[in-house]
Amino acid sequence: MIRVKLPHHLQNIAGVGSEMLLDIEGPVTQQAILDALESQYPVLRGTIRDHATQQRRPYLRFFASGEDVSHEAPDAPVPDAVATGAEPFRIVGAIAGG
Repeated sequence: MIRVKLPHHLQNIAGVGSEMLLDIEGPVTQQAILDALESQYPVLRGTIRDHATQQRRPYLRFFASGEDVSHEAPDAPVPDAVATGAEPFRIVGAIAGG
């Protein structure tokens, strides 16, 4: 089981707590995690990734084992600690201002 932590605004949309568990078959990648998340919680489709391009939304970041993996290839494997469920895959809302 993969652990995923969502920011508060996505928790509200999905009607879930801060952490959820996902069952992923095959290689554990960002794309596999997001596909499983959107499959289990269809209301999140389009909130994390663009519908057409599947690109990450600009004000969201992905973290795995304390590292920002937002710019990694979506099909690259996540660290073993995340793939085994020892650590969560975090989706974090970025803050901008000026």
